[in-house]
Amino acid sequence: MASAYERNSIFMNGYQRIVATLENRPSDSLACMPITMMFAAKLIDVPYREYATDYRTLVRGQIHLAREFGLDLLLTISDPAREAADHGADICYFDDTPPALNENNSFLADKTRLKSMKILDPLAPGSRMLDRVQAVREYAKVAKHELFIEGWIEGPCAEAADLRGINHLMYDFVDDPNFVHELFDFNVRNAIPFAEEQIKAGADSIGIGDAAASLIGPKRYKEFVYPYEKKLVDAIHATGAKVRLHICGNISRSLPEIGTLGFDMVDIDSMVPLEKARNEMGPDQVICGNMDPVGILYKGNPDMVRDVLAECHRIAGDRFIVGAGCEVPRDTPHENFRAMMEYARSHGRA
Repeated sequence: MASAYERNSIFMNGYQRIVATLENRPSDSLACMPITMMFAAKLIDVPYREYATDYRTLVRGQIHLAREFGLDLLLTISDPAREAADHGADICYFDDTPPALNENNSFLADKTRLKSMKILDPLAPGSRMLDRVQAVREYAKVAKHELFIEGWIEGPCAEAADLRGINHLMYDFVDDPNFVHELFDFNVRNAIPFAEEQIKAGADSIGIGDAAASLIGPKRYKEFVYPYEKKLVDAIHATGAKVRLHICGNISRSLPEIGTLGFDMVDIDSMVPLEKARNEMGPDQVICGNMDPVGILYKGNPDMVRDVLAECHRIAGDRFIVGAGCEVPRDTPHENFRAMMEYARSHGRA
């Protein structure tokens, strides 16, 4: 098979390749933007707790991963608890799994506490938000305009679940919708300066993780989530940066709304029919992923990886970025990960 270079007579680095894809310009090959966290930590043989809590370790892992496999981007995502931790939420840290919120001791178990909460300073010394900003700064020193640098924030629904507790939040949608609106509004006002500081530090894009939004139907998504995600998208675009949406889980019923939010790219998890995503989000929405990260990438073989990606590519068309439906599992065989990269590199974009 002819290489992308031989077929297109052009070579792009990771930054150029992703920007060309997002702006619908020709590129030498498909962009590849899998979410890698525990996979990167294992690659450099460090406990995940260290990876998630020390930006220097995270940066080392991501740069090693990019160099080893020819990845196009550098990620700052590590866990959903950064903003919540800086608010003072009860976070559980583990040696080799991601930090998690203590659902039995949620920060907003008493809803009235929201009234006294302050917008955080993303540059506060010792904060977990600053740790992420520092990761972006380090990336910019060594790979600005070579690899695509992606910052990260929590979306309004995900952060609400982190602060209030997922079970309490689901009841709040019915029992106290005004509180939900107030909490989502606060989360957005807190997230925007965090995103802005990452962009000032050198981020080319901000990923928005809003996993809890997959648990509500289209009516509540449109009423509660849509207007606040839209504020985030518009604020980030105002800085000139790109925006990525990542919602773990089945978002099939909210695809038409998501397709009108203006995200530069949207991750599509494996449980969402990709043809439905393409049809309902329209031909211009850049789509990433849809490959089953466990059943195919982790448990499969290189031929299976290539075959599934080919089908995803066929359905999604040229406005497609190679990736798994969600995070790359920690113990994914390297030959399977390489097969994903090889598929991307062997297919150009006209």
